[in-house]
Amino acid sequence: MTTPPAADVTDEPTRLRRSVTGPLLFLFILGDVLGAGVYALVGVMADAAGGMFWLPLLVALGMALLTAASYAELVTKYPRAGGSAVFAERAYGKPLVSFLVGFSMLAAGVTSAAGLSLAFAGDYLGQFLDVPPVPAALVFLTLVALLNARGIKESLSANIVMTVIEVSGLLLVVVLGAMVLGRGDGDVGRLSELPDGVGVGGAVLAGSLIAFYSFVGFETSANIAEEVRDVRRVYPRALFGSLIAAGAVYLLIGLVAPIVVPLDQLSGSTGPLLEVVRVAGGVPLDLFAVVALIAVANGALLTMIMASRLAYGMADRGLLPSALGRVLPQRRTPWVAIVVTTAVAMLLTVTGTLEDLASTVVLLLLFVFLSTNIAVLVLRKDRVAHSHFRAWTPIPVLAVVSCLVLFTQQEASHWLLAGALLAVGVVLYLVTRRSSAPQQDA
Repeated sequence: MTTPPAADVTDEPTRLRRSVTGPLLFLFILGDVLGAGVYALVGVMADAAGGMFWLPLLVALGMALLTAASYAELVTKYPRAGGSAVFAERAYGKPLVSFLVGFSMLAAGVTSAAGLSLAFAGDYLGQFLDVPPVPAALVFLTLVALLNARGIKESLSANIVMTVIEVSGLLLVVVLGAMVLGRGDGDVGRLSELPDGVGVGGAVLAGSLIAFYSFVGFETSANIAEEVRDVRRVYPRALFGSLIAAGAVYLLIGLVAPIVVPLDQLSGSTGPLLEVVRVAGGVPLDLFAVVALIAVANGALLTMIMASRLAYGMADRGLLPSALGRVLPQRRTPWVAIVVTTAVAMLLTVTGTLEDLASTVVLLLLFVFLSTNIAVLVLRKDRVAHSHFRAWTPIPVLAVVSCLVLFTQQEASHWLLAGALLAVGVVLYLVTRRSSAPQQDA
């Protein structure tokens, strides 16, 4: 990575308040990346890659860092840009392409919330209540929507507390695993075990697809670039630092879980980290189940905040039906967008599984990441006066290759679901443009 000589290190004037410091940005990204995915998907990764799922976690981290380099360059080059859709608009000049990138993020958010609702209603909730998972997941999504509609301030205040709790829970699992090893229990040999009939290459690729889901979330930080102090210096450090920190915690979890818990027990659980606590002992299962539920709830809340605000913003720009731009008079929250995104999440919850929904989220975001990584190369010809982070040219090229490799691991059902969601988006886009055309002519 290189940075050109500084031409102008002073941030341009903005209507937004530059109140986000480096440490705050680091925590924002870390909280968005770390948590819900690994709480829910350790069992799925163990099923795909056996006890060696720590290796797919490392591969997924490398892939995430490649794409993060493209975000670091574009965010510091265009610090006013609003994210991947704006980068696509600059690079390709095609409104439909820009819309599809933005809608892919919206669809990924709604799909992710559906998967997290199923994780919430699984073994972690089962520690307290014996209820059918799908109805419990629907009730959970309703509660998330109500908190979302109450107000962004209340939602983000809850997020700070929940982020601290979810990180503490992961560190607790690591400590418990170390205690198990210290007393001579556990089986280190499981770390090299693979599923029957699966080679190392196949296990790594299959596991990386699921593991990649645990690292997504860093891309949303591009949307607050205009509110970051000294964004050109601070953003790359916070972005890479938070991903590496999350990767270190994930790697420790990936090493501890297979050592402590037999693989068949781990892969069959929707609350895999609860199994680690159960085997290790010393911590009440109910207490850790609460921590896990808070972590998953936090992930769902952040995701639905993003999805509803993105739908509202796209409606405000005339890209989606204007009804999605309606807000509550007192709360000033986008209630129609919240209702619609929650309803879609509920539909996906009823029809999907945790693994399929997580893989579909990755597929949708791969479209976004592929667009961003290509946009970096296309926009190299666009010179700006100020200094900015610049990725070594092979980095975005390798990032494109990594996206294409993960595309090949997707099943037909995931392509079908992602295609259906994007087809709905295209229809909404065309209907919105057609309905607004007479008003523009008038």
